[in-house]
Amino acid sequence: VQLQASGGGLVQAGGSLRLSCAASGRTFSSYNMGWFRQAPGKEREFVATISWNGGNTYYADSVKGRFTISRDNAKNTVYLRMNSLKFEDTAIYYCAPAGPYGSSWHPIGSWGQGTLVTVSS
Repeated sequence: VQLQASGGGLVQAGGSLRLSCAASGRTFSSYNMGWFRQAPGKEREFVATISWNGGNTYYADSVKGRFTISRDNAKNTVYLRMNSLKFEDTAIYYCAPAGPYGSSWHPIGSWGQGTLVTVSS
């Protein structure tokens, strides 16, 4: 699966963005898909995951209630709606197939080019 994230940009604190991740390949609908992010000088962290059929979603505590992950398997695309953005949400956001890792999730395989989200305070 090849992945391309888009939709990032500069937004004021409290604003909203919707990220998209387009996937190529016929196996997209077989994977749980996740969003991950990496802020400058910090390690990559889990943001959200959606099951292969969209029936289950999981969120990091830091984004719960503000972010919504969704997917459209007919379009091979996964989305991340981000509301009430905070300065600390500033990061490069990546999408990737996701697997469980302890109480969280981690990316599996390649995760393509990310999209930069910058939140001004």
